[in-house]
Amino acid sequence: MANQIFFSGFLSMSEALARIFIIIIVAGLLVRKKVITQEHISALSKVTVIVLLPSLVFSNTVKHFNPDALPYWWALPLLGILMSLTGVLFASGVFFTDFKKKRNLIAVSSMQNAGYLVLPIGQVVYPEHFTEFTLITFLFILGYNPLLWTLGKYLATSSVKKVEFHFKDLITPPAVANVLSLVLALLGLQNIFPDIVIDSIDLTGQAAVPIATFVLGATLGSVSLNKFPDLFDTLRVILVKYMMLPAVTILILYYFNLGKTHPLLSDFLVIQAAAAPATGLILQVRTYGGDTDKVAGMMLITYLVCLFALPFWIALWHSFI
Repeated sequence: MANQIFFSGFLSMSEALARIFIIIIVAGLLVRKKVITQEHISALSKVTVIVLLPSLVFSNTVKHFNPDALPYWWALPLLGILMSLTGVLFASGVFFTDFKKKRNLIAVSSMQNAGYLVLPIGQVVYPEHFTEFTLITFLFILGYNPLLWTLGKYLATSSVKKVEFHFKDLITPPAVANVLSLVLALLGLQNIFPDIVIDSIDLTGQAAVPIATFVLGATLGSVSLNKFPDLFDTLRVILVKYMMLPAVTILILYYFNLGKTHPLLSDFLVIQAAAAPATGLILQVRTYGGDTDKVAGMMLITYLVCLFALPFWIALWHSFI
């Protein structure tokens, strides 16, 4: 029975990832063939960040967020911070002997793709609960994103002598939409907007997940691999990213029996723990400097490993509960 549950969960998640990776591969090939240019990627990225994702966040929160129905909402930003800090701690231990030289790999090991990869998975695997899944995702990102753009940026660009930090880096349209819609929901002011306005915003936001998935593929497809990452470094990143962090997450969830009391939240946390690294790390290295070849090469390898690791961990988790 346990084996049946395991393989059922593995196949279900593999099918979901396969659909997403087909889009990623097609987008990557279009970039390699120069059908899609860097200008196109930049334009799509800006539209996604400035318009589509904020629309998705705002409409979902205003229409569906109910603090009484989601009483643990305040813990989600804290969990976003805690999970990444735990990953940084594990990675720092694994890379202890050459910490200064490998700080960028600590970022790859601990900073996951909390939105662009996780949201499409939720849309495919949990279609009936996708609204709640989206709310959980963006509340989680509310705590995680500042860490990605401060500590993550510092680690990823570690080969640069001086890494500057500006608070404006944290003020992004999705973050503003997240905070604004959350405040409106908590104050009970959702109804100040006419339904037609919210429906229009919602219609715009529905394009966020497929376009974000395409942008992810185009970003990875534009990466130039001039040298293959060191095997020992690769194994250490995989150890932290796809073994230590998801294993500890599952142990904690199992200990507190959250699989029974909060099944969707538990699945979400396992997915986050075993998700591939954040594509924002590539953007940080490209923008602020760093070892682009090393970070990009490791990113591509970890995304390939994710295709098998994530289904394994979600299947293992389902076999426990």
